[in-house]
Amino acid sequence: MSDVATFTDENFDAEVLGADQPVLVDFWAPWCGPCRQIAPLVDEIAKEQADIKVGKMNIDESPKSSQNYGVTAIPTLMIFKGGEVVEKFTGIQSKQRLEQALQAAR
Repeated sequence: MSDVATFTDENFDAEVLGADQPVLVDFWAPWCGPCRQIAPLVDEIAKEQADIKVGKMNIDESPKSSQNYGVTAIPTLMIFKGGEVVEKFTGIQSKQRLEQALQAAR
């Protein structure tokens, strides 16, 4: 069981790109309704999948990383492995679809 991390422009390289395990990053903003809708699902995945690092990045507070990865709509969820994006989703996704992508990233 793991908690949802908070990613920022300052810790992104170390926490996401330098991670030993796959990382699910939820790019979000507090004013985004769909972001609030998917948040419980992201929390659930973090609790159930201990071998995956899960975190959220507020695009308003950390715009550099979201711009670097072409985030133009939120929520955007990306799976990183070995410092590279291996999967990208925009909008609300099903738990099954995210779990399949995370399984493939292992």
